[in-house]
Amino acid sequence: MAQEYRRAFAQATNDPAAFWLQAAQDLQWDVAPQTAIDDSRKPLYSWFPDGKLNLSVNALDRHVAAGRGESTALIYDSAMLGSVESYTYAQLLSEVETFAGVLAGRGVTTGDRVLIYLPMIPQAMIAMLACARLGAVHSVVFGGFAPKELAARITDCAPVAVVTASGGIEPSRRIEYLPAVAEALSLAEPAVKDVIVAHRDGFEHEVSEYRNQPINGQEINWLDWEEQARQATAADAVSVPSTHPLYVLYTSGTTGAPKGVVRDTGGYGTALQYSMNAIYDVHPGDTMFTASDVGWVVGHSYIVYAPLIAGATTVLYEGKPVGTPDAGVFGRIIEDHKVTTMFTAPTALRAVRKADPQGSMIASHDLGSLRALFVAGERLDPDTFHFASDLLQIPVVDNWWQTETGWPIASNPLGLEELPAKAGSPTTPVPGFAVQIRDALGEKVPAGQEGNIVVQLPLPPGALTTLWGNDQRFIDTYLTQIEGCYLTGDSGYLDEDGYLFVMGRTDDVINVSGHRLSTGAMEQVLASHPSVAECAVIGLADALKGQRASGYVVLKSGVDIDEESLAKEIVALVRKHIGAVADFREVTVVAALPKTRSGKILRKTMRQIADGKEYTVPSTIEDTAVLDDLVPLLRPQA
Repeated sequence: MAQEYRRAFAQATNDPAAFWLQAAQDLQWDVAPQTAIDDSRKPLYSWFPDGKLNLSVNALDRHVAAGRGESTALIYDSAMLGSVESYTYAQLLSEVETFAGVLAGRGVTTGDRVLIYLPMIPQAMIAMLACARLGAVHSVVFGGFAPKELAARITDCAPVAVVTASGGIEPSRRIEYLPAVAEALSLAEPAVKDVIVAHRDGFEHEVSEYRNQPINGQEINWLDWEEQARQATAADAVSVPSTHPLYVLYTSGTTGAPKGVVRDTGGYGTALQYSMNAIYDVHPGDTMFTASDVGWVVGHSYIVYAPLIAGATTVLYEGKPVGTPDAGVFGRIIEDHKVTTMFTAPTALRAVRKADPQGSMIASHDLGSLRALFVAGERLDPDTFHFASDLLQIPVVDNWWQTETGWPIASNPLGLEELPAKAGSPTTPVPGFAVQIRDALGEKVPAGQEGNIVVQLPLPPGALTTLWGNDQRFIDTYLTQIEGCYLTGDSGYLDEDGYLFVMGRTDDVINVSGHRLSTGAMEQVLASHPSVAECAVIGLADALKGQRASGYVVLKSGVDIDEESLAKEIVALVRKHIGAVADFREVTVVAALPKTRSGKILRKTMRQIADGKEYTVPSTIEDTAVLDDLVPLLRPQA
């Protein structure tokens, strides 16, 4: 049983250098690597240090050169506009060459950062691949983030240019991007010289409004994408070292500044090509539909880079799983574009099930092309797993990974062989990820016992190499708690068959609809309200979203404000400072918050009470009466 998987896993564990050098041969290198891994800076590792390549070439040029220029590379399906637009590999290459020429013409060069703040439109992919073509480092920020969060990322990575659009389209509204970008630039400490704007019809603000308007005394060039493209000279690809940063992708930290995950070029390309072969079983001629967003790691890896590196067709979808127009839209996309592999989040499946309990709207479409459904973003609960499996009658594969890892830590490796599924488990660790379960002291625990999920170092190719500008923070956050291991921040267990079960976060980052968000950042916003003395935000289990943020506030003495008004004001503050992506709606006024004697709020205990789980009152609690008083508010049925 599982011979192919076990053989590959053993090879990747016992001789990772030979395993990954072999896998790297599936890419096109300008200088093929002879060395797999550089461990001279332990615990920091780098892959293929003597190799050189360009990932844009691997995604586009090599397929055109191989005679596949007329094959479809990208299908842009906008439920918001009711339109579909396709690009062949040759057409997409031409667009990328041209926009790389735009950036080069503005002085963008290898190593410069370019921040991309775009909705789900083709320009997002084109801009990312154009940066890769020049060796510029892109940092994509999801359009749902508020100006303050955007500003923090601009300050951290110091881009020379920002690429944006007129706005994004939601089912009930249009979101103007240009005022948000202007405000973010006013809040940041920018080295930004140029803002390049892709025009979209129907938005209030135009590029011309912002020209000749200095921000913080600095002249910024506001440029129209199409105008610049007409004047541009197509740019050649720049060969970069395998270790050269491809992108910085920010993920929420529990406190302080967001963490800029740095992804290399050659290791990432190798891992993505391997994952398409071994996990997703996607090859030239296949069509992959990943219902996610650029700006989240799933979008980077499995909308943009992996499908194109593999020579497949990728679907870029602008819309929602329900309401655009209904809960059958995924079925429509599968039928229209002959999708062979789909990837979405459990949240989306739960939204579909809520709107259409039997899944009949999806089932009304011809789904005959679909071979597998992959699900990631948060834990795939057994009910949703069975709903999707019964509806589609194909493998439904939970795969577990993180922004930091770039590709799955655990999954059913359909490209090697299909393993028996277990509801509630993402199956087994993927070759390259030596997963272990350790207790708080760092000792290994027996099968079936829950503990910290860690990965033995070195991490495989494709995982983060550091945090932007901060090696020490990377080491301190991930690599020091358990020697020789990467700490995932999740808890779980391995069963007697080697299947992994992920139980939840061990820190204060919560997962709302597949988006990792910092409760600490939300607490800072709540605490800024003039009526709030102190507060706590915890993530509660949510049947639809995985988790939802719930705030608990203690009012300042003498404050006279009704709870409904306070809640509205705080919700508005979170929306302004964190963004709509937080989906923050719940505020409860409490007399006091439970704390340890050292002043640490007992968030984990509060979460356990609210979720109806067994809990132990910590011995370090300052006042047990505070927790007793809170129980009816956290668990009204108690």
